[in-house]
Amino acid sequence: MVFMGYSQTATIKGIILDTNNSPIPNVNIKAGTSGTTTNENGFYFLKIPANQDTKVEFTHVSYKKIESTFNLKNGETFEFNPVMNVSVEQIATIIISGKRQKDIEGVITLNPETIRKIPGANAGVENLLMTLPGVSNNNELSTQYAVRGGNFDENLVYVNDIEVYRPFLIRSGQQEGLSFVNTDLVQNVDFSAGGFQAKYGDKLSSVLDITYKNPYQFEVNADLSLLGGSVSVEGVSKDSKLSGIVGMRYRDNSLLVKAKETETNYDPLFSDIQTFLTYKFTDKFHLSFLGNASLNKYNYQPQTRQTNFGTLSDPLALVVYYEGQEKDQYQTLFGAFKGTYFANDDLTLHLIASTYHTTEEEYFDILAQYNLGQVNSNIGDENLGEVEFSEGIGGQLNHGRNDLDALITNVEHKGTYKINDNKIEWSVKYTHEDIRDRLVEWEVIDSAGFSINPPSIDYFNEQPYTPYQGPLVAYQNVRATNKAQINRIQAYAQWSKRSTLGTSDVWYNAGVRVHNWSVNGDDVSSSNQTVFSPRAQFAIKPYWERDMLFRIAAGLYYQPPFYKELRDRTGTIQPEVKAQQSFHIVLGNDYSFKMWDRPFKLTSEAYYKSLSDVNPYTLENVRIRYSANNNAKAYAYGLDMRLNGEFVPGTESWFSFGYLKTEENIDGKGYISRPTDQRLKFAALFQDYVPNIPSMKMYLNLVYNTGVPGGSPSYADPYEYQNRLPAYKRADLGLQFVIVDEKKQFKSGWKKPFKELSFGFEIFNMFDVQNSITNTWVRDVYSKRQYAIPNYLTPRVFNVRTTMKF
Repeated sequence: MVFMGYSQTATIKGIILDTNNSPIPNVNIKAGTSGTTTNENGFYFLKIPANQDTKVEFTHVSYKKIESTFNLKNGETFEFNPVMNVSVEQIATIIISGKRQKDIEGVITLNPETIRKIPGANAGVENLLMTLPGVSNNNELSTQYAVRGGNFDENLVYVNDIEVYRPFLIRSGQQEGLSFVNTDLVQNVDFSAGGFQAKYGDKLSSVLDITYKNPYQFEVNADLSLLGGSVSVEGVSKDSKLSGIVGMRYRDNSLLVKAKETETNYDPLFSDIQTFLTYKFTDKFHLSFLGNASLNKYNYQPQTRQTNFGTLSDPLALVVYYEGQEKDQYQTLFGAFKGTYFANDDLTLHLIASTYHTTEEEYFDILAQYNLGQVNSNIGDENLGEVEFSEGIGGQLNHGRNDLDALITNVEHKGTYKINDNKIEWSVKYTHEDIRDRLVEWEVIDSAGFSINPPSIDYFNEQPYTPYQGPLVAYQNVRATNKAQINRIQAYAQWSKRSTLGTSDVWYNAGVRVHNWSVNGDDVSSSNQTVFSPRAQFAIKPYWERDMLFRIAAGLYYQPPFYKELRDRTGTIQPEVKAQQSFHIVLGNDYSFKMWDRPFKLTSEAYYKSLSDVNPYTLENVRIRYSANNNAKAYAYGLDMRLNGEFVPGTESWFSFGYLKTEENIDGKGYISRPTDQRLKFAALFQDYVPNIPSMKMYLNLVYNTGVPGGSPSYADPYEYQNRLPAYKRADLGLQFVIVDEKKQFKSGWKKPFKELSFGFEIFNMFDVQNSITNTWVRDVYSKRQYAIPNYLTPRVFNVRTTMKF
């Protein structure tokens, strides 16, 4: 078996049979100057260059030659199982291309190797998504992301056609730990930021479609750093029927959290184990299993905090002393079986069954006593930076005892049928969601020793000026126990076709989804609703000298409420909440060209969304709280552009630009910015080699996002608080020294066991920019003012990392 050393490669594999369905050993398979042969079971594996037509020949002394041309995207694996005939020569003239199909669908394909190498505080798929136009998140501690004005709950995530879920109770990025997607297991990554097909589910913003590996040989991968580590093992049985990969991960955010402005005792434990197994009972029937078990423990004991803000002429500081602690635990179990039946070359049937179970605890009792005052700004003074005059003192006590137990079960049938140039896809899916939730949270606030009542209470506290005789109540007090069951039936049917229009190649897609759901539970009135979602796409590639591709997509998208969207701010379930509705129209263009004799592509998309039955929400760090009321309408429009290509030979880099405007009108009061109104975005991902040291590789990740709305204090009217946070600016740099790789192998010595080995050094937030994620609102009983104190994210942090493959 010979490995082809191209910078971007794809894979073809399969089993070669004769007309009696018996495997043929020792078939010669040749692509260019490299090739391989089938083993005793007729199995073969071959890497070919990606993104170009590659002719592959299959020859054997006892059989006639087969020729086929492939054009696959980078990292794609294509299974090709030819049958060799003893009497008739077979020549396949169809070019098998995966990359162009994704282009016409408006899908961005990301290279898994790039995902694994690019530096970031939360390295992985989501880290790379942040460099794409239209995708934003001003929080490097979180793996959640907003797309084109939507929130974190509006994104679909699939792994091997199976929808995956996130924990419910997480409030801050530093509690998240691990993304569901294990990058060591990833084979393909496809992403669509809007206008996606009917075959994808009912969300308003985006689709992330992940495919895990089907291994072809034994291999071990390891990645270790100061933030944790991961190990994956993959292999295939001797008869090539059973293949599997197992990945284990551990993460510790202490390096990042302890670098923040709050001094704390921090004891996290984020770990998980995932596996993907496939067994080929016959060439026609395959059964696969995807499993995940994760245990995330978060123990947090803040001690002190000092935040300096204000202006040079009027510097202010907030000094906080803490008592108490927070203990959270999130345990999730996920398992899915997928059976695939290849009835013939045109008909493929799937049956998928999955279960997701999460038990989550969020317990905290934290007393914060603060001092808000003026700061000594005299340069050279020994008390420089100290608070010299207090403008307000006070404190707040936060208590929480939140428990959630959710069990989600899915059963789905999917099918694909090809008729000439037509492709028909369909699905029927049943989902049962069983939620048991206890929410107990209260907050007591005082200033200068006097308790502050919420504005919703008629008894106002005017102490010390007038005696207070009303009842003392918590500033916020939420107590609720809910048991709810949600049953969903979803189905879709869609048709697509590739054809010609004059001299141009065209592609059509049209489909419709239907979604019915009912809400039941203790002390919950029953509700049943149904929505229909028609969607369509059209792409045309004119026969021009310039390689141009034009796309248009439109559709009516619904988001039937999940449990979080049914629960209002008092913790009460509102079963009559409607599905949020959004009309999408997307216009896109791809311009492929060569510069410096290397390939480049400029992708542009303009989009518009008109939203109705909007369920307004507030966003604090990563916690979303819905009003559970469809009392708003909204819109979003913008332009996304990305230029990607080989700026350095053999590497892929890109530059992204995004413009977005999204506003909402709540209760007819007029339009204001939505919490995710990220007006401008610039990002770059750049890969290079250090001059004169070809084994030293450099990876640079740059992001600039203009500020989003900073939120408003509790009980305040958001129309009165439309201030914005400062712009989010971040640069992460990674240097990797490659000792062993595919081009540099060793036949003796300590390096012999390694297929790959590298050591690296990373700098997160290279320019030490003070980014803020939200505001802490401090109330002062004397002046009646509320100060917006920024909550800063991580400063400059250094990390070391090593990766290896056996």
